[in-house]
Amino acid sequence: MEPLELPLTTDRLRLRTYVESDAEAHLPIYSREDVSRFLLQDPWTAEMAETEIAKRLPRTGLETESRALALVIETADGLDSLEGSRVIGDIALWLEDGSDEKAEIGWILDPAASGHGFATEAAIAVLNVAFDHYGLHRVFAQMDSRNTASAKLARRIGMREEAHLRKDWWSKGEWTDTLIFGMLASDRQTA
Repeated sequence: MEPLELPLTTDRLRLRTYVESDAEAHLPIYSREDVSRFLLQDPWTAEMAETEIAKRLPRTGLETESRALALVIETADGLDSLEGSRVIGDIALWLEDGSDEKAEIGWILDPAASGHGFATEAAIAVLNVAFDHYGLHRVFAQMDSRNTASAKLARRIGMREEAHLRKDWWSKGEWTDTLIFGMLASDRQTA
């Protein structure tokens, strides 16, 4: 598998691998209650940010030992910054255990940056990499069913809702529903 040329660039975004200073850049996003609500973790503290970003540093491609690609989403140079920071979220792709042809995709975007189509732009770029560069057969996304913004994004980028698992995940003191969206390489050719 050929290493991926990074950063990925779209019309308005740069998707790049992590650097240590991203702990500081991500803290304002992940420390928000409305962001962490549907995540497995509680809102980040500065210490958690450093630990979490350190885990992401080696995730530089599906062909690496990490079997994962973790990218920071930042607005491209020359765009008005949002809330004084150009880092507006992150997106990741990671191979399913035991498979080189199936991967999961996940994204987190700063609510302050929503409504501009940035998440759509980033997700399409990563799906293109998944299918065109890595030649994957299937990419799927799982999310808390209450996370309507994330579900809308999955539909917007052409993923199909495949399952609604009822009260299957224990999260923060309650059973929650999970939505699963999928896209096959063959879906894209007909899309």
